[in-house]
Amino acid sequence: MDQVVKRFDMLEAQMAAGPEPDAYVKMASEYSDIQDLVGKIRALRGAEQELADLDAMLDDKGTDAEMRALAEMDKPEVEERIEELQRDIQILLLPKDAADEKNAILEIRAGTGGDEAALFAGDLYRMYERYATSKGWRFEVVSASDGDAGGFKEIIAGVSGKGVFAHLKFESGVHRVQRVPATEGSGRIHTSAATVAVLPEAEEVDIDIRAEDIRIDTMRASGSGGQHVNTTDSAVRITHLPTGIMVVQAEKSQHQNRARAMQILRARLYDMERSRADEERSSSRKSQVGSGDRSERIRTYNFPQGRLTDHRINLTLYKLDRVMMGELDEVVDALIADHQSKLLADMGSDG
Repeated sequence: MDQVVKRFDMLEAQMAAGPEPDAYVKMASEYSDIQDLVGKIRALRGAEQELADLDAMLDDKGTDAEMRALAEMDKPEVEERIEELQRDIQILLLPKDAADEKNAILEIRAGTGGDEAALFAGDLYRMYERYATSKGWRFEVVSASDGDAGGFKEIIAGVSGKGVFAHLKFESGVHRVQRVPATEGSGRIHTSAATVAVLPEAEEVDIDIRAEDIRIDTMRASGSGGQHVNTTDSAVRITHLPTGIMVVQAEKSQHQNRARAMQILRARLYDMERSRADEERSSSRKSQVGSGDRSERIRTYNFPQGRLTDHRINLTLYKLDRVMMGELDEVVDALIADHQSKLLADMGSDG
């Protein structure tokens, strides 16, 4: 804590001295990052001094009865405040995920369940779109493959804004739905699934893709998502030869398809590298909410009961209609809090 406060004071002095614009922007960014932490540290020190003063007053035999009663009444509140500040500071001192402030690539794919799975994939897409809108984020469809009866076989979107990946990163996994499909005449409840993958958007500086490691093919677009380009060879398929990862983009502009395919390829390679690093740090891996495995069933949406259950943290909410309208904050906040609690527990056991 002393090092953080010292660094904060030094940045403040350097910024006041009028450095070059580039240096100032860098300093201002770091200053902003630790400002809240420094405020908490100073508040903690103030509360600790206040507690020490109260203890001194209670230890002093010359303190009159009225002052002693006031000190005894104030002491529990100050102790509670110290405890809260200590926890807040611990959380702020937790190691940061370097990707938390990045934009994200959101991929939703229909899983088991045929047409109903595609319809559910469409429902998830709209849920995330509404959530992004409520956060003031930009939500842009990168590519989509329509389902035969509606919804999507696959849809990929770019989400950009402040703290996007930090809020969406725990959404990766299998989302299961239980409801009576629109196509079901007997009223029987079906179980279907869709897979969600949230990847941090990678910049060129984050992941280096060598020209000799990729093969780019252009082809005639066809099928869902390519209806506007059926007469031109504008679809682009990029294959990353070392990993076998393949990305296909089939919108109107070949130039745009190439740029978007490279964007998705970078995100997938960056995610692969992050996963590999996580597995090497086994203690860090254990602290994740779930394993991040795309095949892990993370959540069930039960429409007949209006119930949402997140299986990783045993959270059940009976407000499914509101969640599907994009009110995801309660779920997201609970996942983040659980993740922080596990990191704190790891930090305590390491200590």
